[in-house]
Amino acid sequence: MLSPASNISSTIQLSNGLEMPIFGLGTSHQGGYSHDAVVYALTQCGVCHIDTAERYGCEEQLGKAIRESMVPREDLWITNKLWPSHYGFNSAKEACLKSCKRMGLEYFDLYLMHWPGAFESCDSNREARAETWRALQELYKEGICKSIGVSNFMVCHLEQLKEDSSVVPHVNQVEYHPYQQPTTVLEYCNQEKIVFEGYCPLAKGQLLNDQTVLQIAEKHRRTPAQICIRWSLQKGVVTIPKSTKTERIRENCQVFDFNLDKTDMNTLGKMHDGRHVTWDPSNIL
Repeated sequence: MLSPASNISSTIQLSNGLEMPIFGLGTSHQGGYSHDAVVYALTQCGVCHIDTAERYGCEEQLGKAIRESMVPREDLWITNKLWPSHYGFNSAKEACLKSCKRMGLEYFDLYLMHWPGAFESCDSNREARAETWRALQELYKEGICKSIGVSNFMVCHLEQLKEDSSVVPHVNQVEYHPYQQPTTVLEYCNQEKIVFEGYCPLAKGQLLNDQTVLQIAEKHRRTPAQICIRWSLQKGVVTIPKSTKTERIRENCQVFDFNLDKTDMNTLGKMHDGRHVTWDPSNIL
């Protein structure tokens, strides 16, 4: 359990020894980018971990915000994700380099395959994943990506990748909130020393009006968002809430000075009903 003494710069160690911040700011292509909000998070809230993706279409703007913040590059953790339309060895390498150029960066701290499916006509998603993973391994060896991983991979996808490659992903980023608790994936990642990262910790706002969450929030005199984020962190999950509003970003960051008790954790843990607020990756073979 995460201790109340932990702070926004707390980290979790990857299998390659790098320290990844447990809390970050997510971005999105669905109204999920704000230049002022990113600069505010970096300069006023102590956020040093930013998560983005080629798909979100905000790489150039995000790079500008990072430069404007004046935060030294070595103090930041920047995650980017490769969209499936660029899967394949040559396409993946080229796309990563283009993303670096658009953001004005020499390297990414973490680079992920965004989905287990190729989304394009191909003989096999498994073959596409293996070929793309080979490209990410080379980017890792070249230092362009300091760590590499996957996103939305279920156990079956991770098992196949394990059979097809000797390199285990450093991170698996998956939808994770009280309504969607993929315990089997989390346990598998822990077993294989893959850091489990959760996105959409507020279930795209659906949890903010949930009566169970509201009751726990009232008990702790906190907001529903803070309860959900704190629950995720105490589960040992790297957590990246999104917001374009500075006041919400500050609120989301203020989760390191209290603890949920065992009863709270158990109550929230029983809320799983299997719903997704993004695509369900379990149907991808």
